[in-house]
Amino acid sequence: MIWNKEIEQMPLNKLKEVQSARLSRLVKYVYQNSDFYRAKLDKDGLNPSHINGLEDIEKLPFTNKTDLRDSYPFGLFSTDVKRLSEVHVSSGTTGNPTVVGYTKEDLQLWATVVARCLCLAGAEQGDMLQVAYGYGLFTGGLGLHYGGIEMGLTVIPASSGNTQRQLKMMQDFKPRILACTPSYALYMADEARKAGLDPAESSWEIGIFGAEPWSDSMRDEIEESLGLLATDIYGLSEIIGPGVCQECTYKDGLHIFSDVFYPEIIDPATGKQLPPGEDGELVITTLTKVGIPLIRYRTRDIVSMDVSPCRCGRTSPRLSKIKGRTDDMMIIRGINVFPSQIEDVLLSIRGTQPHYQIIVDRASNGMDTIELQVEVEQQMFSDEIKQLEALERQIKEKMDSVLSLGVNVRLVEPGTVARSEGKAKRVIDKRGQR
Repeated sequence: MIWNKEIEQMPLNKLKEVQSARLSRLVKYVYQNSDFYRAKLDKDGLNPSHINGLEDIEKLPFTNKTDLRDSYPFGLFSTDVKRLSEVHVSSGTTGNPTVVGYTKEDLQLWATVVARCLCLAGAEQGDMLQVAYGYGLFTGGLGLHYGGIEMGLTVIPASSGNTQRQLKMMQDFKPRILACTPSYALYMADEARKAGLDPAESSWEIGIFGAEPWSDSMRDEIEESLGLLATDIYGLSEIIGPGVCQECTYKDGLHIFSDVFYPEIIDPATGKQLPPGEDGELVITTLTKVGIPLIRYRTRDIVSMDVSPCRCGRTSPRLSKIKGRTDDMMIIRGINVFPSQIEDVLLSIRGTQPHYQIIVDRASNGMDTIELQVEVEQQMFSDEIKQLEALERQIKEKMDSVLSLGVNVRLVEPGTVARSEGKAKRVIDKRGQR
């Protein structure tokens, strides 16, 4: 099922015309209605007459998260606060949080793009959707909720946590679709086993997982544990929340809805556009939002883009899974390290569990260190010590070959690494504590 065939299968030349017209209207709109953008454009000597289509987009300045925080609470909005129907606030730990708002038109857009996501994942009208993302100021739960209703699904607003109740609802209501973070999906699988249930026999056939980076190795683990099709959804509150892009059932990249969220891939150091296929930072322009439209917003997520046709028949470009972030990238002894690299290697090794923690520290001699705590199967602790040592050595050798760094590996028993009912905290960086 394709939610909107006219848009999602639009020929690329026609799509470019739509994008160009919407970009021109957007620049006029924000210039007239946003003090922030009018000042930003004036500073660069720009006005709406300079932007006639996509060919002019690189003339426009970038927007970043600091702009949202510095404009707290409503300084970046392009509409009167009285026109807003809903407001969400980030859970940032430093400085002002980021505030995003939705007019009625924006809420309809949100519901529509999430309905597209659900169709991409294989949902059908009449299906039951268990939403185990958090509700409230976090956009995850409400985004899937609105999209499910828009598509005609029966929505269970379970929210995150209360895992025993989640499992009971799965058993009693038999929902076909589960939406939550990938780490929470694995946590529910663990809890099901503890309760004497076989998670692979669950009613869930489709999983829509996002809100944190996860590798294809973790996908394999989830699909094997829960017996479902695990698909990736991507979004961020600044753009709209979940619903920016989504994998189809072929799982060959995330379709980005470029008629409303225009994507660019740039070199994070120079800001210049990169060609399809190259890794770079994802930049998004919201072409149709009303409340808080953003021009060339730097997401800090590292991806690549594929513009070739997809087997599902949609013409939209596809993004790779997130390969890292420019701002949570760890720099260890001058080498760039992404947690996703570590996870991908780790989950390819037999005998390990999908629960781990990366601890970055600084030794007394000023040298940065990485310790990788890895859960292994309980049986490993019952076997001869040399088998544990062999596994530890195997992990270390593979990590060193990928990262070109010396990694300290410590194998721990199941249940040692703290579990998460939301976003998993994979990295503990102690260097700033010294």
